[in-house]
Amino acid sequence: MAELRASRARLVAAADADRRCIERDLHEGVQQHLVSLAVNLQLASQRAEADPAGAKAHLEEVGHDVQRALDETARLAQRIYPPLLDAGGLRAALRAAAASAGVPARVEVATGSGYPHEVAGTVYFSCLDALGSAGSGARATVTVRDEDGELAFEVIRRCDDDTLVTDVSFERIRDRVEALGGRLTVDSASGATRVSGSLPLSR
Repeated sequence: MAELRASRARLVAAADADRRCIERDLHEGVQQHLVSLAVNLQLASQRAEADPAGAKAHLEEVGHDVQRALDETARLAQRIYPPLLDAGGLRAALRAAAASAGVPARVEVATGSGYPHEVAGTVYFSCLDALGSAGSGARATVTVRDEDGELAFEVIRRCDDDTLVTDVSFERIRDRVEALGGRLTVDSASGATRVSGSLPLSR
C-alpha cells in the first residue's frame, strides 16, 4: 500500500512538473514570439508610407514570428495530448513524436484501432519519454503491437558513443504503465537501452 501511494504521489508530482514546464515554455516561447509579432506589425504600419522597403522587411519578420509561434504551439499541444493520436492513430503520432524529439527512429506499429484513450495515451507518452532528448548519434526503434489481449510496446535506443542513456525517467514511465495494471522492463547496457511494456486492453 505504501508503494502504491508513493507511485501515485510521483505521478501527481510529475503532472505538476509538466504543467510548470508547459507554462514556462508558453511564457518564454509562444508569448515572446507574439510580443515580437505585435512590435513588428506596429513598426511595419508606421513605415508603410514613408519607408515601403523597411515595411516589407518588417512584414517578412512578422511572417517568421508567426511560423515560430505556430511551431511552438504545435509542439506544446503535442506534449499535452497529441491530436494525431485521435486523428491518425499511434503510428502517425509516434512518428511525429520521434521527429520532434530529434531522434532518427524506425517506427513499427502493427495494431488495430479503437483502443481506450488512457491505454493509447499511456503507450504514446511512455514511448515519448523513452526516446528522451536526443544527443549526437542517438537513434531508436519503436515497436507497438497487439499481443494476447494487451497492447505491447518496445523502445530500443542506441548511442554511437557507447554511453548509457541518462536523460530518461524510467520510474516515471513505470508509474504510468503500472497505474493501468501494466508491466515494464528496462534493460540498459553500454550504448543501448531497451524499454518494454504492455498494458491490458480490458480490466
